[in-house]
Amino acid sequence: MQDQNLMVQDDVSEAPCAPSRKVMVLEVCVFLFLIVPSMVLSFFVGGEDKISFVLLAVSAIFRDLALVSLILFFAWRDREPVSRLGLSSKDLDRNILLGFALYLPFLFVIGLVTQLLTALGLSQPSEPGPSYFHVGGRWELAVAVVLVVVVAVSEELIFRGYLIRRLQTATGNLAAAVLLAAVVFALGHGYEGSLGVVTVGVMGLIFSLVYLWRQSLVVPIVLHFLQDFVAIVLAPYLT
Repeated sequence: MQDQNLMVQDDVSEAPCAPSRKVMVLEVCVFLFLIVPSMVLSFFVGGEDKISFVLLAVSAIFRDLALVSLILFFAWRDREPVSRLGLSSKDLDRNILLGFALYLPFLFVIGLVTQLLTALGLSQPSEPGPSYFHVGGRWELAVAVVLVVVVAVSEELIFRGYLIRRLQTATGNLAAAVLLAAVVFALGHGYEGSLGVVTVGVMGLIFSLVYLWRQSLVVPIVLHFLQDFVAIVLAPYLT
């Protein structure tokens, strides 16, 4: 009996404790240091930069998968169920359908926001985007489809499921966490000019509100996927 008690005590002593707020703040600071500098570089990308679309897409896919792996490691380390990060199969079918149903209203709202921001004097580059965003050929099309799927899932997990929760812990305020996560999300779109950056920030706020409403990332993932699929995959064939 005494030996069994000692074994229980050893198990308890070796069990990891939930990280303190200080540790959580340090964790999110390190994570932001990993992603923010590269996102800020988007402000210095011009429309004439010649970079292979496939090269950019593959690097973006592996970058996002690496960041998702890091987030899942943090969750595993903290014994945090992935459902707390918004990855839940609850009401999956309903949330997928809701994502498709909300897409047109989402486009309408974003269109109104774009008109308002344009009236306020915000601008976008004369070029529709860097040259490596122009998809052509079956191989590039296949890579583009994989890219929009990976980006939709990974970015929603990063900027909504992970950052909002961690920033809420750091700031003690959910509204501030949502706003900061939207700002970080928008930083990666500097190549779209001031109009694009603010519009993407508004998109991030909408995705966040939908995530908090549904307590699931499924709906914002569907919205994010449709937005990127239309812009990157379908747009070259519609113009």
